[in-house]
Formats: sequence, C-alpha cells, structure tokens
Amino acid sequence: MKVLVINGPNLNLLGKREPGVYGSNTLIDLEKSLLTFGEKLNCEVTCFQSNHEGDLIDAIHEADEQYNGIIINPGAFTHYSYAIRDAIAGISIPVIEVHISNVHAREEFRHTSVTAPVTAGQIIGLGFKGYELAILALKDRTGGMN
Repeated sequence: MKVLVINGPNLNLLGKREPGVYGSNTLIDLEKSLLTFGEKLNCEVTCFQSNHEGDLIDAIHEADEQYNGIIINPGAFTHYSYAIRDAIAGISIPVIEVHISNVHAREEFRHTSVTAPVTAGQIIGLGFKGYELAILALKDRTGGMN
C-alpha cells in the first residue's frame, strides 16, 4: 500500500502560522509522524508540500500511476481551485480531503469546498490525527487492511 500525502499553500508554516488554530507542531513533525504511522500499518507514505497550484496538480496526476490513494489538504485552494478539483476527478485512485482545523467553525468563506465533491471523503477539525484516520480509511477502501 502506497499513499501520497499532499499539503497545499501555507502548510509549510505549521507551528508558526496561527498556532491557536493549527497547533504548535510543524509540517516536519506531521510528516515524521505519518511515516512512522504508515510503517506500523505496512503502508509506504510519501509527503509532498507546495504553495503552487500547478505543482499540486502535477503531483495528483503523477500519483495515479504510482500510489493506491492520496490524502490532500489543499489549504486555501479548497475553496476556489476548480483546477485541483478537476485533477482529482480525473484520476482513478481514491482521494481523501483533510483539514487540520474545523473549517465550519471559522470564516464563512472556508465553509465551502469545491474539491470535496470529487473525493472519497473529508476529515475536518481533528488536527494531525485526521491524516492518520485518512490513511486508515484508504487502507480499508483499497483492501489494504487484510
């Protein structure tokens, strides 16, 4: 089982940006914990972060041939990137959208996701734990729990 974890814009600032919303752990902390969690489940986890929409789209396209599923936190692109939405819709592997904060308890513009309708599911507001739950869901969905 191979999973690609994609983090979008500004997630490289985890631990610095709005710690009251996102916590004090960094993107490196998240990635290390996901690699360890994946190893325990016999799941190869690869992490990718970019602040650039095209790089995220390219990663989604390339993942279709290399991974069993994607976990994506599109960051602000969640709310307006039809290009990322179309990239997700255009691949055959399942994608789970994750958000560290509860976007529904925040500003109104964060309440709408243009990407969620083309994903297998969405996990919101559970902090870094949401990524682990997404790995478990992908393993279950793709038969990797056997």
